[in-house]
Amino acid sequence: MEKTFQEQFDGLLEKYTELLLGESNENLKEKVQMWALYSYIAKSMPALAKHWNDTYPDAKQEMMNVIAEIKQLNEAHRAKK
Repeated sequence: MEKTFQEQFDGLLEKYTELLLGESNENLKEKVQMWALYSYIAKSMPALAKHWNDTYPDAKQEMMNVIAEIKQLNEAHRAKK
């Protein structure tokens, strides 16, 4: 992949994180990326998400924590507006 594209895509993810949560840093960007990809997989291939959840219950719980954190940060950001 071309480095310029990677940098541009990273900028898109950074701005999305900022707009979604009110701030952006590497940790939040990583969580938003995991959340977005997991959400997409769960909607487009629910059997795969269920298999992963069943295979890795600890990881499923960690993903649920990430989802809850993003939801809470998004709600707090929207409340400030």
